[in-house]
Amino acid sequence: MKPLSVAPDVVVTVPGSKSITNRALVCAALAEGESTLDGALFADDTHAMVEAIRSFGAEVIVDASRQRMTVIGADRNSGNDVTVFARQSGTTSRLILAAAAVRSGSTLVDGTDQLRARPFGPQIAALRQLGASIDERGRPAYLPVAVLSQARGGSADIPGDMSSQFISGLLIAGPLMAGGLQLQLTTPLVSEPYLQITRDVMGAFGIHAEGLAVGPGSYQATDFAVEPDASSASYFFGAAAITGGRVTVEGLGSRSSQGDLAFIDALDEMGATVEQSENCTTVTGPAQLHGIDIDMRHISDTAQTLAAVAVHADSPTRVRGIGFIRGKETNRISAVVTELKRAGVEAHEHSDGFTVFPGAPRPTVFHTYEDHRMAMSLSLLGLRHPGIALSDPGCVSKTYPAFFTDFEKLSAS
Repeated sequence: MKPLSVAPDVVVTVPGSKSITNRALVCAALAEGESTLDGALFADDTHAMVEAIRSFGAEVIVDASRQRMTVIGADRNSGNDVTVFARQSGTTSRLILAAAAVRSGSTLVDGTDQLRARPFGPQIAALRQLGASIDERGRPAYLPVAVLSQARGGSADIPGDMSSQFISGLLIAGPLMAGGLQLQLTTPLVSEPYLQITRDVMGAFGIHAEGLAVGPGSYQATDFAVEPDASSASYFFGAAAITGGRVTVEGLGSRSSQGDLAFIDALDEMGATVEQSENCTTVTGPAQLHGIDIDMRHISDTAQTLAAVAVHADSPTRVRGIGFIRGKETNRISAVVTELKRAGVEAHEHSDGFTVFPGAPRPTVFHTYEDHRMAMSLSLLGLRHPGIALSDPGCVSKTYPAFFTDFEKLSAS
């Protein structure tokens, strides 16, 4: 990639939200009748979910040209024994593991070696408390895991500081348990906005969840619109901030339910100008960015993006509250600090986050650790500094296959 010769002034459209698409796919599969998802994301993580709900017996008709998926709900009482291969998708595996506990027949959930390295212990323990029979086929608390019997529901304890996906999966499955679901947190909650996304999607399919509780009920088929992905938009907002340019993302505005859109507040604090309507958001970069001290526990998927932006500030940036992202696709704290240091940028790792100091990255081929967010975040450095490349750019297909095509639009001003 080559540094931009002029600051961008562009309008971009990013693909549909992965989080919303996968939640809607599960709800549609658990509903009776036909649902239509417009604006759905077509990427590795959502393909994994489509395959998963098909294994449950749902019929899925995909139309990538129209960004549409049509889902005819599965028969939860078929009694079929199935295997789900969730690829690298944490969202798919954790939503499906819980959904498996409300269908008859056994379900084996597995994934790639990368996914097998991610923890599942708290969700497994909660499902057992709710009455499900679980067989851990490999290391305890890790995939592969087989769900052998249905959960009766009731109360369960779960930590809030590891992954909100554990809770989201349980909430979605909760209304199909005879006793409903009431979750009690044993530690403070992180990534709370993702739980609101879960509740919003459930609501669109006819189920009302209150906090961490939901009563027995049935999902209703519906037509559902998926909004653009706020995490994917963060890379373009970050590009505007570091280049002094202007980028507008269409379809993503003040009406959005996605917590990661709060990334623009961090950019605003660093000196960028943010304008927003109900349906679009514009970020204009300043002459000089400023370092900040910020807790990102609720918008952790944008932490690596902020690390790349922070390189261009006039003082250090300290990110806090994200110790749990060590258990993502890679140890995202260690990985981003390691790669910035390899490029000659001073960065420090902390137990709960990192500090990035201003600097000028030298030419570097960055390792991506098979992590799509590492690749997309570190690409931002190439907008201002020569010699920046990635060792595995294809890993962006996990959530944003057309990322580099869209990224090139920044140079089309």
